[in-house]
Amino acid sequence: MLSSATVACALGIGFFMQQSTAPRALGAQSADQALIAEDAGQTVHIPSEPEAGEFRIENITLTSVTQPDEESSPEIERASVAPEAACSLSVTAVAMPGAMVDLSASAPCQAGRRLTVHHHGMMFTAQLDADGWWHEQVPALAPTAVFIVEPEQGLAEVAAVPVPDVSDVDRVVLQWTGNSGFEIHARENGAEYGAPGHVWHGSDPAQGAGEMVRLGNDQLLAPRLVEVYSLPRGSAGISAVDISVEAEITQTNCGRQIDAQTLSLGHGGDGRSLSTRDLTLSMPDCDAEGDFLVLNNLLENLKIAGN
Repeated sequence: MLSSATVACALGIGFFMQQSTAPRALGAQSADQALIAEDAGQTVHIPSEPEAGEFRIENITLTSVTQPDEESSPEIERASVAPEAACSLSVTAVAMPGAMVDLSASAPCQAGRRLTVHHHGMMFTAQLDADGWWHEQVPALAPTAVFIVEPEQGLAEVAAVPVPDVSDVDRVVLQWTGNSGFEIHARENGAEYGAPGHVWHGSDPAQGAGEMVRLGNDQLLAPRLVEVYSLPRGSAGISAVDISVEAEITQTNCGRQIDAQTLSLGHGGDGRSLSTRDLTLSMPDCDAEGDFLVLNNLLENLKIAGN
């Protein structure tokens, strides 16, 4: 069901350097997971999904607060139980129209804490605000959307929600670590750069039939960042979408090797299959700063049936 191929700059991915004449802005790894949560002796099986590379979460245990001895005084019980319960991380997921999920996390005593959000192979970093709160609308990648929110310290929390309309949308995901300058460009019906139908993270939301969402806090150290292009199936007047991955050459990435990963959800398929591809790219020297590498063959272009 899943395919993964490592792609190097010099091995067949069509790319070219392009002068930065069009307006642009700067712009990790997952494989099948079998996650088990145990709560009070009950085992809950979470659907497996791919997660490649160096990170895997397994055997997450949802724990309850440990009660003191029966002989413990009420004062000791209040001191040991109440603060732990008030400071624990809680996660809520609510299905929204357009196969989106309203995802939130709360931990009142953990203001500023870094979080890593995992969702069926997609990963990005977030941060609790001064009140210990974080909120984001996340594109779903499965009919039963499972989210794992992992704090820097402590136990990860899991939330799952049915998203029955995920089969009504095609999605392309690009994810990477650090400020590597990556971005997705979708050109609906072959639109020119900057024209109506050219959708990227810097375009107006009404620019095209599809939508681009960027996830992750790029102000954090070594952040995990994600871009997701979504197109409702049956979009009127759209027959094809040309998808390219682009990377601006900057002082941060020039002369270095940078990595990314793509996930594609259901192009012309059943809306439930998820394919992955890894990318390793050697960036040009720093005298090319300001230019762009355009990789036209990394992602399969969307062919819209029935239009």
